[in-house]
Amino acid sequence: MSHVWKRIKYLVLGIASCLLVLLTWSVIEPYLLDRNVVVAEIPALPQSWQEKQIAVMADFQVGMWMANISTIEKAIAQIVADRPAAALIAGDFVYKPGENLTPELNQIIELVRPLTAAQIPTYAVLGNHDYQATKLADPDAAAIQRAEQIQQALEAIGIPVLKNEAIILPQTGQSSENESLYLVGIGAYFPKQSEPLKAIAQVPNNAARFVLMHNPASFGALPASTAPVAVAGHTHGGQVRIPFMPEWSWMTFVEDKSSWSWLSEIKGDIVRVSGWIPGYGNLGNQLYINRGIGF
Repeated sequence: MSHVWKRIKYLVLGIASCLLVLLTWSVIEPYLLDRNVVVAEIPALPQSWQEKQIAVMADFQVGMWMANISTIEKAIAQIVADRPAAALIAGDFVYKPGENLTPELNQIIELVRPLTAAQIPTYAVLGNHDYQATKLADPDAAAIQRAEQIQQALEAIGIPVLKNEAIILPQTGQSSENESLYLVGIGAYFPKQSEPLKAIAQVPNNAARFVLMHNPASFGALPASTAPVAVAGHTHGGQVRIPFMPEWSWMTFVEDKSSWSWLSEIKGDIVRVSGWIPGYGNLGNQLYINRGIGF
C-alpha cells in the first residue's frame, strides 16, 4: 500500500512541477522577441515590389499591469534595423482605455515614433481593446470617442489608421497605378466596425493587395480570391502554449470557443491560432495570424 501512495505522491509532484514550469514560461516568454520571416505569394505583384519586406506587429496592450514595454521597444528597433517597405500594426494599442487615455497614448506615441522618424511608411488598424469592447455589439459614444482619440494621436505623428478602406502603399520611383500594391485595412470586429466587403471593393480588379485586420473573424467574409495574403492579430497565439509545441495552446483545451467563432470554420482537429491558418476563409484567400507582443 505504501508503494501505491508513493507513486501517487510522485505523480502529483510531477504534475505540479509541469504546471510550475508552464506558469514560469508563460511569464518569461512574452519578453522574448520572436521574429518570423515568411514568404507570401501575391498575384499580380508588380516587379518593383518583388522580394520587398512588410513588417507586421500587433497587440501592444499598453496599460495592462504586466505590459511588456521592453519587447515592444525591441520589436520596433528590429523593424527600424530591417528597413522594410512598410510597417503594419494590427490593433489593440491599449489594454483597457479609461476616461483619461493621455498616459497610455503618450507612451504609445513614444514607442512607435522611431518608425516614422526612420521614414518607414507605417499604417495601423484598431482592435477591440481600443474601443474597450469584448463582445459583438455596437460601440457606445464613449467607446467611439476613445478610439478616435487613439486614431488622432497616431495620425498626428504620420501613422494613418485605416478603417474599412484601401490605400496604395507608397514606393520610391513608382510610376503608374499598374505598379501599385494596395493595403486594405479593416475595422475592429467586436464593436461592429468591421466591413470587409466595403474595404475590399475599393481595390481595382486584379490589382495586387495586402489585407490588414485585427480580429481573424473579419477574414471569413472576404470573397474568394480577394485576399491572397491577409494578416491579423487578436489571438495572442492562444494565450499560453506548451513550449516547442505551437499547435497545443490554451485554446486547444477550451470547449467553449463562442468568443472565437471563426475557429468553427476551420477544418481539422488541431486548433491553430497563429501562423498560416489552413482551411479558413474562401478559396484563394490566405490568413496569417501574428501572435502579438502584449500580455
